[in-house]
Amino acid sequence: MSDFIEPSSRIKRLPPYLFGRLNALKLEKRRQDIDIIDLGMGNPMDGAPDLVIDKLCEAAHDPRNHRYSASKGIYNLRREMALKYERNWGVSLDPETEVLATIGSKEGFSHMCLAMMSPGDTAVVPDPAFPIHIYGVVLAGGNVITVPLGNDQQFLKTIAMVCEHLFPRPKLLILNYPHNPTAMTVDEGFFETVVDLAKRFNIAVIHDFAYGETCFDGYKAPSFLSVKGAKDVGVEFTTLSKPYGMAGFRIGFVAGNRKMLDALATIKGYYDYGIFQPIQIASIIAMRHCQEQIIIQNEKYRIRRDVVCQGLRRIGWEVEVPRASMFVWTKVPQEHSRGKGSIDFAMELLDNAYVAIAPGRAFGENGEHYMRIALVENEHRLRQAIRNIGRYIQGKSVPGKRKKAAR
Repeated sequence: MSDFIEPSSRIKRLPPYLFGRLNALKLEKRRQDIDIIDLGMGNPMDGAPDLVIDKLCEAAHDPRNHRYSASKGIYNLRREMALKYERNWGVSLDPETEVLATIGSKEGFSHMCLAMMSPGDTAVVPDPAFPIHIYGVVLAGGNVITVPLGNDQQFLKTIAMVCEHLFPRPKLLILNYPHNPTAMTVDEGFFETVVDLAKRFNIAVIHDFAYGETCFDGYKAPSFLSVKGAKDVGVEFTTLSKPYGMAGFRIGFVAGNRKMLDALATIKGYYDYGIFQPIQIASIIAMRHCQEQIIIQNEKYRIRRDVVCQGLRRIGWEVEVPRASMFVWTKVPQEHSRGKGSIDFAMELLDNAYVAIAPGRAFGENGEHYMRIALVENEHRLRQAIRNIGRYIQGKSVPGKRKKAAR
């Protein structure tokens, strides 16, 4: 090894990847042909609508679509998202200046942090948090102040107190409802206080709305941008990954404040040449013609949610039935984890029950003693997963189901 090769200091600011041990053990088990029920990652398994796939194939056959595309996204794609906002949340957006396409919302969020944060700037992030909401700031050279996650006025008062007493004042407030990992939601009126707070303390807002269309039981998640004055203080990220089963397509959007979008567009102009154009064209078809797909997909998640919540309650775990997202957030009784932290307990479940779920500690200190279960398998597999966990915590052996050998 060359002693003079030294990664940047930003790499050293990142902690060890907490999912690394789990992924390594999962790979080891699969090499032994052990069937692992993987509920660790929110990776949709149901696939994109046929109409979208057909359009993708058609567009891919046209050599004109093989060239570099626009880093902001083609105009018709941005216009379709603007129409979607008007249709779903009554938000009027200018496709040219107030909507920008990103390579998934995760890439867009990361580059927005790079566009907004200077070394020493501070962002306020609730804990627990989706990791990129913290480490996107860190990679941009900023600092993170965490506050315990909430969804009420007291939570916003806590943020206001941080803004009032921190000097220099925070530059960004990062929110995410419906929330990942906890599935926490907010109701109408919440974002009005957020906008007032942002104007009072001159703090910009980034709202991650990735699960905004993945809702159940009549609940409709409010858009941050639907509040008067929201576009003056912040932006909102959305994605086609969850509602249309298009996670691997990497199509996301950011909408709202023109100054923030201009800054992100400048960064992206240096970093990328845009998304493969056939994917953009297929995404237009998804938003234009596949609204029924969202209803069908949400019903699948609702059924899976009920299976998991009922099963967890039977084995004695605490769970609140979520009204949005594709996750169930559950508290593990101390007697079941035998006092172990959530990461070590997740390793035990993978090693002995052959079920992979995400440890709450991976999302922040306030996630300890909790687990996140992704609703990405069918009902049969989910029931099997809960049975396996139940057998393990009762001290019973779990049969190591083997995969059938390929012929």
